[in-house]
Amino acid sequence: MAALTRGLEAEAYDRQYQDKELLRRILRYFRPHRRKVIIVTICIFLMAMAGAALPLIVSNSVGVMTDGGDDRLLPLLIGVVFFTGVGNWGLNWVRRQLTSEVIADVILAMRQDAFSSAARQDLSFYDEFSSGRIVSRITSDTQEFGEVIVLSTDVINQLAVALILIITLFTIEWRLTLLVLGMAPFVALAALAFRNLARRVTRQSSRAMGEVNKAIQEAVTGVRVAKNFRQEQAIYDEFVDVNSQAYTINVRRGFVIANIFPTLNILSGIGTAVLIYFGGRSAVAGAITVAAWYLFVATIDRFWFPVTNLSAFWSQFQAGLSASERVFALMDVQTAVRQTGNIEPQNLRGEIIFDHVSFRYSEQEQVLDDFSLHIAPGESIALVGHTGAGKSSIIKLIARYYEYQEGEICVDGQDIRSFDLTSFRRQIGIVSQVPFLFAGTVAENIRYGRPSATDAEIEAMARRIGEGEWLETLPNGLDSEVGERGSRLSMGQRQLVALTRVLVQSPRIFVLDEATASVDPFTESQIQQALNLIMANSTAIIIAHRLSTVRAADRIIVLQKGRIIEQGSHESLMQQGGHYAELYDMYFRHQSPKYNETVSNWRKDAARDR
Repeated sequence: MAALTRGLEAEAYDRQYQDKELLRRILRYFRPHRRKVIIVTICIFLMAMAGAALPLIVSNSVGVMTDGGDDRLLPLLIGVVFFTGVGNWGLNWVRRQLTSEVIADVILAMRQDAFSSAARQDLSFYDEFSSGRIVSRITSDTQEFGEVIVLSTDVINQLAVALILIITLFTIEWRLTLLVLGMAPFVALAALAFRNLARRVTRQSSRAMGEVNKAIQEAVTGVRVAKNFRQEQAIYDEFVDVNSQAYTINVRRGFVIANIFPTLNILSGIGTAVLIYFGGRSAVAGAITVAAWYLFVATIDRFWFPVTNLSAFWSQFQAGLSASERVFALMDVQTAVRQTGNIEPQNLRGEIIFDHVSFRYSEQEQVLDDFSLHIAPGESIALVGHTGAGKSSIIKLIARYYEYQEGEICVDGQDIRSFDLTSFRRQIGIVSQVPFLFAGTVAENIRYGRPSATDAEIEAMARRIGEGEWLETLPNGLDSEVGERGSRLSMGQRQLVALTRVLVQSPRIFVLDEATASVDPFTESQIQQALNLIMANSTAIIIAHRLSTVRAADRIIVLQKGRIIEQGSHESLMQQGGHYAELYDMYFRHQSPKYNETVSNWRKDAARDR
């Protein structure tokens, strides 16, 4: 019942499905496996017949023997019971084997479709919705759905047995049969009452476990900070508190769950006792035969078991449907970024035009307002400005990570909304401030830019940067493992891997997002070589905090609150004495050789005076 209480607060993209629509979507996943489903259905039907036939066979045999029949009938009865049990075991094995295969295939298909939908979403989707909950829908909810389907086959088999037996019992003694059916609603009502209580304690348990998982995640990801500030004991104490709370809640939940079936068994036991009493009196009075009375006694447990199961596990059925509903909701999410065409760009020149573009992340967060900019093919521009000026938003719009609200963005005179998005993004190379590397080798991460690249091409491209000196710093060269998120490499090495990955891609539009902000001078020189290689054959848009990178650009664009307030070369902007000059004094002046020389002389003079 864990899926029933997970993610109680609905996401904005959640929706309610009609039962018919939900059933139709579910059956669509089972349709390719219809042959196995038919075999499973036949097995369930045969098992139900065998389960119902067994007490009938025993009952009739008892009737024959009590009426003075042949004693040699007993071995035959034993043999029939034995082979019926063996046959039932074989049918059950086939049913469970095929059911497991079908469910595994259905879960596989659902996860693929859900993951495909998640991968298609633009960045605004992940800005708004928790990635952890998305992962939960793809993994836990699909698994919960599969478990409920397996449970359904068990309950269907039990209900089929009960239905066949009830029909048979009506033909033997309709009054006792009505007595059995009259007691069934009381068992069902008791189970439903427990269901509400179980749902409430399970919800509390799920929330408590969520706090435990949160505490573990924060402790593991922040363990370096905790060690820096000597707070290991503090995070341990916090974990103990939430873990103790989860323990108390789970004990209470276990108590409630553990009492469901005993309570239902008490009620069904009372029903069985009533049946034995009235049936025994009827048998003594001669109203029914002893064999018929035995049949009712033997049948009652087979009847109560599916009734109590169906009642007790009703919440799990609902959880399975809710799980499938959440998965389908993720599949049906429409991306905010919409392409109006599927033109595949070939050999782009890299001309980019922003024509009166307005963009906002939300109604209260206007970033670009009536923004216009023309970038010539092969031109390199540097975007500078304070935080929040709109620098990163510009490159995100070019890459179609977000949808703009007004205006038009054109590449080579073509609206970027008309391009095939996958083909268009192949023409764009982006290096972020903190490059993301996948677990694997350096070569595998470089090949990510162009999967068809050979080892020789990758090595040749890597050695074009600083004559390959940076490879010598790696323990195994291109075969060095980078670790999770590149944790085994320094920041400079990660950026060089990311730049080589872009070099292999040979993009027509290159975007550099502050990738030289936190490296040493030697690594910076190597990065600058890589940038020169990339920028020689592409239109480049650079967000930089290094003076050398800014001055290397053909044009500097100065932004303030989503508007261009100045543009030109470094020298011309410095002569204007405007906003760029202020930024230069604030961010760049200390990086200039003249400034460093002045500081060095000042320190020498101060040392002499002492």
